[in-house]
Amino acid sequence: MNNTKETLQLRVQKAEELFKSGYNCSQAVVTAFADMYGFTDEQALRMASSFGGGIGRMRETCGAACGLFMLAGLQTGSTDAKDRAGKSANYALVQELAEKFKKINGSINCGELLGLRKQAKLNPEASERTDAYYAKRPCAKMVESAAQLWVDYLTETEEK
Repeated sequence: MNNTKETLQLRVQKAEELFKSGYNCSQAVVTAFADMYGFTDEQALRMASSFGGGIGRMRETCGAACGLFMLAGLQTGSTDAKDRAGKSANYALVQELAEKFKKINGSINCGELLGLRKQAKLNPEASERTDAYYAKRPCAKMVESAAQLWVDYLTETEEK
């Protein structure tokens, strides 16, 4: 798939479709762009699987945001342990994306986005994906906004 503005927008739709087909929010975001970074869908699904539900269903950092941050690492991450400037540039991008995500959605915290109170005991059980599940959760919107933020970033950097 080439990466024109139109095909990049199709990746946003792919992310939403992946989420609505049962993949977690992080998997949906990362997998929609995986081929751009040399990953198969299976590799992307495995790599991102632990970040759903606010990282392991702990309701911490939103999985869609985590997927967005993984993409930032794939795009701009440093591979040299001594590259402080490269690390700093990547961190700056992640912080910028986090602020944009917060501005759109109100938070990057899964529990806050879901309107949940802090649980005394964590529940590792994945929720059954039903129409009621999708109707009461804003997660599809989080996936769409994370994927759109990545498309916006790619489009902006290509135009520079």
